[in-house]
Amino acid sequence: MSEAAVQELAEDALLQDPFVRELVKQLRAQDTHGTWEGKSDAQLLEPYILTAEQRRELPMMGDPDPDTLWRLDLFHNAIGLAIERATGCMVAPMMKMSHEGFGRCVLTTGRLIVVNRYLRDVHRFGYPSLAKLALAGNKLVQEGVEMIKAYPDVANYG
Repeated sequence: MSEAAVQELAEDALLQDPFVRELVKQLRAQDTHGTWEGKSDAQLLEPYILTAEQRRELPMMGDPDPDTLWRLDLFHNAIGLAIERATGCMVAPMMKMSHEGFGRCVLTTGRLIVVNRYLRDVHRFGYPSLAKLALAGNKLVQEGVEMIKAYPDVANYG
């Protein structure tokens, strides 16, 4: 089997990852006019992939554009929904961002903060590969699920 075929099989497996599926659902839900119906899931996720060369082309300091902020928001929405599916607790993301690309995102349920992320250099938001994107998302999902399991009374308050 060729290296390209192995890589394609690996990408197909990653596209079935629960977090990646949730992110794709978030993206597809934003397509109210059917513009992206012909695009594959991998094509929809391309803006989340930022190679080392692409990252080097971006300035060290810069203001994030609206598309980047939108992708960041969908990323955290997908994390929240994946946590919700795993625990049954409704999770809400909240993000506060300065115009320079520094800020914070928290995901909450009940009175519990399940994920707390400080964000910087948001104009450079992206992952080197689909595998790294899935790994980062799953890590945050797992962190949130573990927090809810550790503090169920606070998470289910209401």
